[in-house]
Amino acid sequence: MGYSKEIIEAANRAMEQRRRQSITKAEQRRRSFFSRYPRALEIERELSRTAAKAAKAVLTGSNARLELERLKESNQALQSELAALLKSAGVSEDYLEIRYACPLCKDEGYVDGKMCSCMKQLLRDEAYQRLNALSPLSLSSFDTFSLDYYGEAPLKAGGIPPKKRMEDIYRYCKNYAANFDPQLSPSLLMQGATGLGKTHLSLAIARAAIGKGFGVIYCSAPNIIGKLEKERFRSARGSADESDVYLLECDLLILDDLGTEFPTSFSSSTIYNMINSRLMASRPTIISTNLTMRELEKQYSQRLVSRIMGNHVRLEFLGSDVRQKKRLIR
Repeated sequence: MGYSKEIIEAANRAMEQRRRQSITKAEQRRRSFFSRYPRALEIERELSRTAAKAAKAVLTGSNARLELERLKESNQALQSELAALLKSAGVSEDYLEIRYACPLCKDEGYVDGKMCSCMKQLLRDEAYQRLNALSPLSLSSFDTFSLDYYGEAPLKAGGIPPKKRMEDIYRYCKNYAANFDPQLSPSLLMQGATGLGKTHLSLAIARAAIGKGFGVIYCSAPNIIGKLEKERFRSARGSADESDVYLLECDLLILDDLGTEFPTSFSSSTIYNMINSRLMASRPTIISTNLTMRELEKQYSQRLVSRIMGNHVRLEFLGSDVRQKKRLIR
């Protein structure tokens, strides 16, 4: 995946900060330990001196083997004494060492000239964070979703009560989040009028997936179309981000408010390509919309609706505007 200069620089700053924090914490531990056990500092200094003496013995060549054996024994004795001090203090043997967040690259981001997996993760996180910058990811959870606002009487004769339908949807979404797997979880289509909880439940799923370490991008259709259109314009001038790649490769994409973007040939083709590309790559997408299937077909195309209907689990939300009821109660 290609990344913009800004994203790479931000990831490098984050990596440098991570390394500084690891070093600072080690220095704090060492100062605290040495203040309580001064002998430990003396041992470290003696170990440094034996290393210098060993190097000198190799260079001089005279009786080097005997000198190295003697220094080796001295070194081992000092290390044993230091280990005993650490044990008596009730701390681990590596307590005085730097504990890097990534032992493989020591928080430098690269190993033998190749990018470390931790750096790759930082780049992905930064890219997703920028796309999620305007989303209310932290505002919704399953615990804050209330079924009390949904009526118990059917909206039409012979219909299912809204509360019963929403109980089923809530249970399905919670189970979906608990068992989310980017290779196995299906795509979802959340349909229903404004204010019925589609955004709330989709964000609750996102929050749970992010908590498990998955890469999630939430975007409203108007916002992402606007962003992609601007990038397309910049691309013609030789500078562009790779948002379209992030949208395809993230573990879960949430496309909110489908149908509220300004309809153009660019928006229609972009929406289709986004949804179709993820289906072809077997990556789950959650779509929420206020439009019916007929309205979606009218705004986009029968081809898009066919792809959605054939590959998304359809959740039809029932009830009256929950947000209005909450405002009335307040």
